[in-house]
Amino acid sequence: MNGIRVLVVDDDFRVAGLHRDAVAARPGFVALEPARSVGEARAAVAAQAPDLVLVDVYLPDGDGIEFVRSLDVDAFVLSAATDAATVRRAFSAGALAYLVKPFDTRVLAERLDRFARYRNLLSSTRPLTQDDIDRAASVMRGEREGASLARSATEQTVLAALGADEASATEVAERIGVSRATAQRHLTALAERGLVQVSLRYGSTGRPEHRFRAGA
Repeated sequence: MNGIRVLVVDDDFRVAGLHRDAVAARPGFVALEPARSVGEARAAVAAQAPDLVLVDVYLPDGDGIEFVRSLDVDAFVLSAATDAATVRRAFSAGALAYLVKPFDTRVLAERLDRFARYRNLLSSTRPLTQDDIDRAASVMRGEREGASLARSATEQTVLAALGADEASATEVAERIGVSRATAQRHLTALAERGLVQVSLRYGSTGRPEHRFRAGA
């Protein structure tokens, strides 16, 4: 079966069925048959290799959060528990999301869509940049891309490197110790937001190059 394979773990068969159906309704997802206990869930993970598990906290034979902690699989915790200690414990165990039951199935659908984007961003075979990692984390949290502190810090460094001078992407890259491609990407993003001016100049080789200057 192609798609992101999702295992629901909940001892209430009606709730498990609702969540399974919500998963099955999302394009690109495959809903596995729900498990109703930690034991069943462990067997299902071993046999069916899900990409994501949706786990209740209170299960008849164990603690759902400790089950999440023991897994090498992405997980959401879905629970009626709203005390801060339980929520903190879920996140420290590695849960990517915590949904308070009962919830509208549209909420789960939205989290699943975020997860699909998050997983796609982290599926590259090339080494990831800090921006790649921050973008994936932002997507999973529902933040707008580009809102991460690390990205802002990098852009501030680029602006500081420009100062009051005009410079090319190559010159900026040399000043701050990054690749030309990284400098070019940030300069282009700053220019699109009106924070940097772009002009075209002919260099010593006779080839035109883009020159950047801070300020609108």
